Amino acid sequence: MATELGIAKGSIFQHFGSKDGLFFEVYKKAVRSFSKYLDAPADVRSVGFFAVLRYWLVHTEHMLHEDWIPYRVSLLGNYGTDLALKREINRFLMTEDPYGTVSFVRFGLERHELRRDLDIEMIVSIIDWMMERFQDALLTAELDPGLFRRQGELTEKKEARIQQFLAILQRAIGDPNSNGASRLHRR
Repeated sequence: MATELGIAKGSIFQHFGSKDGLFFEVYKKAVRSFSKYLDAPADVRSVGFFAVLRYWLVHTEHMLHEDWIPYRVSLLGNYGTDLALKREINRFLMTEDPYGTVSFVRFGLERHELRRDLDIEMIVSIIDWMMERFQDALLTAELDPGLFRRQGELTEKKEARIQQFLAILQRAIGDPNSNGASRLHRR
C-alpha cells in the first residue's frame, strides 16, 4: 500500500495507528458497502417485515458471488479478531447501524408485525445476531455443501431451512395478532 502511494510504511501506521486500525477502517468500508434491509424491492417491502427478511435470506449467495471481498473482510472482523478489536467493531455496528436494522424494526412495528412488549433494542439485537449467524450458515453451506446437506438436496433443503428459521423468528418477535404468519407461508 505504501509503495502504491509512494510513501513510507511508517506513514501508513502513523495514519491508522496499527494493523488493527488499518483493518478496522477496511472492515467499516466493507460493511458499509452491503445493502440495508429496506433496500429490498418495493414489492417485497409491501408484503411486510418477514417478507423482507426472506428476500435477503434467499439472496444470501449474492454476497459470495458479487460482494466476495467485503463479505470475507466482514467475516474476519466478526470471527477472527481479538477482543479489543471486536469491541471496536461492536461499537461501530451499534452506533452506525450499517444494515439499517433500527429503521427496519421501526418499519415492522409501524406495520404491527412485531411484538410491542419487547424493547426495540432487544428486537434489533435479535435480528442482527440471528440473521448474521443464519446467513453465515447458508454461505458456509454454499462454500462447503457437505457441511449441512447431502448431494441433491440443495434447493429444497435451503428453502426448508429458510422457512423454519423465519417461523422460529416470527414466533419470537412477531406480533401474535398479526396476519404476518399467513403471509410468510404464502411466499
